[in-house]
Amino acid sequence: MSLNPKIKDWRGKVVWIVGASTGIGQSLAHILHRQGAVVIVSARSQDKLSAFVAQHASSIALPLDVTDAAQVTQTAEQILSMHSRMDMLFYCAGYYTAQTASNVKDPFSLAAMQQHMTLNFSGALTVLHACFPKVGHIALVASVAGYQALPNALAYAPSKAAMQRLAEGLYIHLHGSGVGITLINPGFVQTPMTAQNNFHMPALISAETAAKAILKGLAAGRFEIHFPRRFTLWVKLLSLLPYRMYFAVCRAIMPRPTSQAPTTL
Repeated sequence: MSLNPKIKDWRGKVVWIVGASTGIGQSLAHILHRQGAVVIVSARSQDKLSAFVAQHASSIALPLDVTDAAQVTQTAEQILSMHSRMDMLFYCAGYYTAQTASNVKDPFSLAAMQQHMTLNFSGALTVLHACFPKVGHIALVASVAGYQALPNALAYAPSKAAMQRLAEGLYIHLHGSGVGITLINPGFVQTPMTAQNNFHMPALISAETAAKAILKGLAAGRFEIHFPRRFTLWVKLLSLLPYRMYFAVCRAIMPRPTSQAPTTL
């Protein structure tokens, strides 16, 4: 039995994608536009959004900083005033930089920890607050890193775990109200964020493949959509291990910390 309404026909649906300048958000915007959705793209990058709109007739670009609550509210109100409804919200905005507690120069970067939580979680809360009660379906992009702590993800994993708990709580409270809730947990996807990793990424897939997996999951009415399953099922299994075994595995696979610059969407 499906946990959400099955979304198979996107024609005419008003879709707001926050974090649409690159990666999964951008690929979703491409595909949904082809399938007839009214696509509204938001991100910090005005140039990338303008380039998207230039190539996709009738799409709308609304630049947005999710840390600016007033701007978020104004943008949501603008969408609702134009269309009177919002059928789907995708929160794809994200931030990642490899973070450990063993970096000699900065063993525990408070700024990095807070930046991850601000963009990956608090930003989602701000957007959700602006959309209620007229949003029909909410899809939140978290990560398999939220299942349990992983190497190099000291800052990233907690922010994505918070997103997972948020999606679960929203589903519990809103199920039966007519609002659908979907949790999206990608593995490694080829995006500007993962490009900074200097270690082997198992089962790495393209952003387009990820977007197609998301739409397939929505068509099936799933609550959690995770992919690629040949990788994510192993990560789920890892989270079930006793801590003694789990920590031993993490130490064995610990990559060297990366020093490359962080990426935001």
